[in-house]
Amino acid sequence: MRLTIELYLAFLGAIVVWVLWPLLIGAGWVPTPRKVVRKMLSLARVEPGDTLYELGSGDGRIIFMAAKEFGARAVGIEADPLRVLWTLVWIRVKGLRGQVRVLWGNFFKRDLGEASVVTVYQSLDINRRLREKFKRELEPGTRVVSYAFTIEGWEPAKVDEEDEVYLYVM
Repeated sequence: MRLTIELYLAFLGAIVVWVLWPLLIGAGWVPTPRKVVRKMLSLARVEPGDTLYELGSGDGRIIFMAAKEFGARAVGIEADPLRVLWTLVWIRVKGLRGQVRVLWGNFFKRDLGEASVVTVYQSLDINRRLREKFKRELEPGTRVVSYAFTIEGWEPAKVDEEDEVYLYVM
């Protein structure tokens, strides 16, 4: 009986962390629809040889599709430790250990210099702050794809107005 109560409390605690952690760090989790993920990767012309970074990787859907369907190496950066654990499990289940990885932490504190493609689904404010980071760290020709929110002050190279996908090229 005691073990059952402890397991129940641990499970309940995990759910509370899963739900509240994004709110505590100031970044809620709203998954990108899979149709939009495919459109983002297609618009950026992701292909084998690319290294894609996803900023705020959530459940890993973009990094998994980039690897499996487009042949890219993919790195997710996620602040929520439970979503990182979730993604780590699925990397193993999907057999993508050499091609996909996920890093726990704040993407503002991670170097993006090896990326040839960066995907973001962040707010206008965060995109504004990312703009300077991109200028400092990304090489010319690096593609940045944003869903739903533009990068203020930058002119997109391509736009999918139907799904609000914006492609920028450094």
